[in-house]
Amino acid sequence: MSEYQVIERIDAFCDAMPRQRTHAQVIGPLVLFVPAGPGWPYYARPRVDERLPVRAADVRSVRARQRELLIPESFEWIEQTAPGMAAAAAAAGLLVHAHPLLVLGGLAPPPAVPPRSAIRVVGPSDPELDLVWAVPGVAFGHPGTDIGEAGVVERDKIAADHDGGTIEILRERLRSGQSVLAAASGANGPLAAGSYQLVDGVAEITGVGVLPASRRQGLGGAVTHALAADALAHGANTVFLSATDATVARIYARLGFRQIGTAMIAEPADA
Repeated sequence: MSEYQVIERIDAFCDAMPRQRTHAQVIGPLVLFVPAGPGWPYYARPRVDERLPVRAADVRSVRARQRELLIPESFEWIEQTAPGMAAAAAAAGLLVHAHPLLVLGGLAPPPAVPPRSAIRVVGPSDPELDLVWAVPGVAFGHPGTDIGEAGVVERDKIAADHDGGTIEILRERLRSGQSVLAAASGANGPLAAGSYQLVDGVAEITGVGVLPASRRQGLGGAVTHALAADALAHGANTVFLSATDATVARIYARLGFRQIGTAMIAEPADA
């Protein structure tokens, strides 16, 4: 399979996965995924059924619909399959971000982690589910790979603020197999976490985050490795992820990932 065929498979996944829990609205050359009930919002992206040129006016039309529906003005796509989308999004007033898109080759051995660290797939009945789900919230609130002060106290505050509906939606996704969650824990509970979704043999690893106080101990790599191994065991033949930047991409490269393209995100400046 050529690299572009792999990119096409990933692009098809990015269109198919949101359809599990949304209504797809076609607006010109774009498709907007509107949540069908409670849950986290999705994005708009170029259509895969008919690749038409995207203009700034098309992006503005979708943004107007997103505002009408009170959902985030978010767009995601792959540069290689929609090369004109970035210019259209920028012309429509959005900030455009580029991220390395990586695909797994051969899975390397897991990284070493501190003694007594436990790496596990988290089930829907796990008593620490709310703490696991809070970890990426802390991590992405303090971006980068530098060690910081934020840790279990901040994690516990976010977990305490979770509403029951959010955690129940997460439990349902774990029960149904729509999502798989993994965590790395120490003496004070979960320190790193991430998840993946699997559709038609393609799995995307998302939301891998480490509490800043626990960074640079191999925990994020260990969680990513556990997710990739689980996805392969459950029938994935393409495992991919997008990295924040080249520095983070190098961490994933140690596990056997390599860059295959560029994942794009566009959003308002105040998003």
